[in-house]
Amino acid sequence: MSQQIEKEKHDIYPLVSTDKEDTPKPEGDRFLKGIVICGVVLFVVSLYQLNIDYTNLWAGTLAFFSMLGDMFPPDFSEWQYVIPAAIESLQVAILGTVIAVVISLVLAFIAAENLSANKLVPRAVKGFATLMRVIPTIIWALIFIVAVGLGPLPGVLAIAVHSLGMLIKVFAQSVEEMDDGKIEALKASGANWFQIIAQGVIPTVFTALLSWTILRLEIDIGESTILGLVGAGGIGWELTRAMRTYDFNSALFITMVIFVMIFSVEMISNRLKLKV
Repeated sequence: MSQQIEKEKHDIYPLVSTDKEDTPKPEGDRFLKGIVICGVVLFVVSLYQLNIDYTNLWAGTLAFFSMLGDMFPPDFSEWQYVIPAAIESLQVAILGTVIAVVISLVLAFIAAENLSANKLVPRAVKGFATLMRVIPTIIWALIFIVAVGLGPLPGVLAIAVHSLGMLIKVFAQSVEEMDDGKIEALKASGANWFQIIAQGVIPTVFTALLSWTILRLEIDIGESTILGLVGAGGIGWELTRAMRTYDFNSALFITMVIFVMIFSVEMISNRLKLKV
């Protein structure tokens, strides 16, 4: 009789578990509460130490909308300079991304721990990728401007180096997340490292690699417009020139071109993602 009652309870409440492992751990709750408290404290301390004059907020808001009013109508007269600059930004982004993808593919296979018997080498490559990634693209651009001068070249190098840090990480993770059964089967058949990558790894993770590449290209196109602000060429330089000379009408036109450029690339990339 008691067994029947227990069975009925199980049928009525199948999702209820009395296992102690399902209950939240007090240590995890305390850690989460500690993080929240630290975040609140840092927020309050930052508000106090920054000495922000909030009385200027209203005046700044009025000045912002006044500047927006001065931007209309947009000035299209300098399109012969703006359009080539926009194309240059696209070229900088594409070239930097392609360089990063080619190098990242090689290093990601070395960084994938399921393809290496030596764990030290993958960790060293991942550490290198972290170093490339934590330094912002604009800092890399400033470094390369000092090294090679103004123009699109430092922009290409900055985008390539920073993209390298991200792509090595995500490419290696994609390889590590694949089913190891294919790798083991190829090893058992006598395939070498290059054959394993060509016949087993690349066909399996190709879609993931392509998706990450498209995403990175979208990011790099946005980055290329910003790099012009520090003299790395492209449409960002035209926007800086217009703002410095208070030519707000031209600045609006340049902003419109940037919007159309980034929006168009995003639409194309979304179509590509749907097809793959």
